[in-house]
Amino acid sequence: MGPFPPQSRPRVSGFTLIEVLVALLVFALIGTAASQVGSQYISSYETVRDRTLATWVADNRMNELRLEESFPEVSENTDELDFGPYRWQVLTAVKGTAEPSIRRVDITVSRFNQIENDFRSVHTLSGFLWEPQ
Repeated sequence: MGPFPPQSRPRVSGFTLIEVLVALLVFALIGTAASQVGSQYISSYETVRDRTLATWVADNRMNELRLEESFPEVSENTDELDFGPYRWQVLTAVKGTAEPSIRRVDITVSRFNQIENDFRSVHTLSGFLWEPQ
């Protein structure tokens, strides 16, 4: 027999190995879910930011065309500009319509992607211009 009689042994308290492993598994699952939610939030934020800036760029280009003194000819041109912290490509396509005094304008704005070293289309704006009388 040991130093203590069977009925007076000190009770040992603590966690078993299984309890510790289950707790670690629960924390790992919570951490994985939290990191996925954070990643989705960042991706969503970047998409909204890019669309907002691209919309402003397209609106600015459309207003520039509206403020020009001459009626635009049917044409297509591409410009690059810095707006905010990014490089943007603005494709402006002026198209004729059945009515000669009206032009359709399609403006496509793309953001420069440094990883792919190319532009990625973000927003397209379409509108109409009419020849001033």
